[in-house]
Parts: sequence; structure tokens; C-alpha cells
Amino acid sequence: MPKILDRLVHQLSEKGMDKDKAYAVATSHLQKSGVLKKGSDELTGHGETRNAMTPAARAKDRAAKAAGRDPAEYKYNKTTNRAVLKKK
Repeated sequence: MPKILDRLVHQLSEKGMDKDKAYAVATSHLQKSGVLKKGSDELTGHGETRNAMTPAARAKDRAAKAAGRDPAEYKYNKTTNRAVLKKK
């Protein structure tokens, strides 16, 4: 099982969802977003890069895409799990 799928199943299980339902929901979500190939647990090209990213890199990537900037312009706040623009 890819790490990204394992993390999502673990997060859903911690919120009280049973393991089988968490796996089904996580798999469906990741397939819809193009991280997993349809009907399998194999990663797509997009999924391979997503699977290797750290939480900080994912947060910076999200913030940069939303603002149309470069992820290197952001710093990561571990407490809030958010990336904020660096001061110049």
C-alpha cells in the first residue's frame, strides 16, 4: 500500500471510521484526484510525486498553487500545518 494511502486511512480511522470503510473512502478519493490508477492501488505519475512529498512540501505546494507563486517563496508552520509567505 502506498504511503499516501496508508496515511489517509490512518487519519480516517483516528476520526472513528472503521478500517474497511476508511480504506474504501481513501482509495476512492485518491483515484478521483488522480493519485491512484482507477481500480487499483498503483500510483500514477502525479501520485508518485505526491507520495514522496513531506507535509511541509505539500503545504507549500498547495499555497503556491492557490496564489500562482513558487513554493520556495513560502515557509512552513508545523503547528498550523500551513505555509505562509516569507518576509523579504
